Amino acid sequence: MDTVVPRRRGRRIAIIAAAVVALAAVAWTLWSWMPRGLQIDGADLRIGQAARGVFVDEIIVRANAEPLNAVILDAVESGRVEEVFAADGALVKKGQLLFRISNPQRNLELLARQYEHSVSIFNLSNLRVSQEASASDHQRRLDDLQFALDQARKQHARNVRLAAQGFISSVALEESEDKVAQQERILKQEQQSSVAESRVRQSAEQQLESSIQGLNSGLKLVSATVDALAVRAPVEGRLTNFRLQVGESIATGKNIGRIDDPTRFKLSASVDEYYLNRMAVGRHGNVQQDGRTYGADIRTIYPQIKDGRFTVELVFTDGQPRVLNPGQSLDARITLGEPAPALLLPNGAFINDSGGAWVYVVDAGGRNAQRRAVRTGRRNNSQIEVLDGLSAGDKVILSSYAAYGNSPRLQITQ
Repeated sequence: MDTVVPRRRGRRIAIIAAAVVALAAVAWTLWSWMPRGLQIDGADLRIGQAARGVFVDEIIVRANAEPLNAVILDAVESGRVEEVFAADGALVKKGQLLFRISNPQRNLELLARQYEHSVSIFNLSNLRVSQEASASDHQRRLDDLQFALDQARKQHARNVRLAAQGFISSVALEESEDKVAQQERILKQEQQSSVAESRVRQSAEQQLESSIQGLNSGLKLVSATVDALAVRAPVEGRLTNFRLQVGESIATGKNIGRIDDPTRFKLSASVDEYYLNRMAVGRHGNVQQDGRTYGADIRTIYPQIKDGRFTVELVFTDGQPRVLNPGQSLDARITLGEPAPALLLPNGAFINDSGGAWVYVVDAGGRNAQRRAVRTGRRNNSQIEVLDGLSAGDKVILSSYAAYGNSPRLQITQ
């Protein structure tokens, strides 16, 4: 007969316990090797350390030398270039002939205005001759009428005496008196007519003179436009961007170059928009060349922002470099404030990605980095002032954060 053998429960429990321990060990091993956060290559990182130091409140910008004064040359008249008397880059004197263009239409306008002016002067001369003749004629009639009145008065006086002696009748005396009154009326009418005609003549003469003055102004304007066909240098300086060719047609308003001051320069610099509120006219700066330092103050600020930058202009305050050419680049150092002690972090590309609101802080082992909120203050080309969130000795990733997205943690691989 078969014998019932009791089951060995202890052995099965031991096997199960061993399997659980093995699985736990494998799980722990896998967990320890799993990446914590986004994996990044440590060879590409730039890491800096926060440290106490003195913050130098200044920035260094790349500035280009430009002429301090420049006059733009635009075509005042359109036409065809007939002659060119100057070359690009040449030093020109004020009034020097640069080029000449032809415009037949302007010449025709000048001839037409000259003809109108001549006709108006001729008409004015005829009017004045006519006025003189008319005035002489009126004066002659007035003299005749005055003479006739005097004769009538004399005759009336004689008639009064004769009538008193009874030699003439009262009727004859009345006729004599009426004749005197008639001559007085005729003389008065002629005088009034002469005055009225004189006023009309003077008004016509004034209108014609005014018309001639207008024609004179128009003639001068047309003459100036014809003279403008021969273009001369308005100031002394160096001719720049001047590339006209004989036979070329130019339109009114076309830019044909400029004349630069060859001896005095200014600096034009493009500055990050972060510094716009801290820039002010009059802030001091300097540039170095050939071992010497030259002071330069901000004269103009152009607040229009393009591609995250704005433009400032600096003028030299204590001489300028002896050798300076338009377009030459110089490093300009602009002082924004006084040096002060602070917790400092080296400047890097991360500031453009985070805006100074957060950083990745590397742990002591250098294998992981944790995102941490910070508060930053002033910055210059090499330093960033840390106001809160970091302590001296903390290591921070300084390279760009653009590839990390919003990852809260980074795992640095070696």
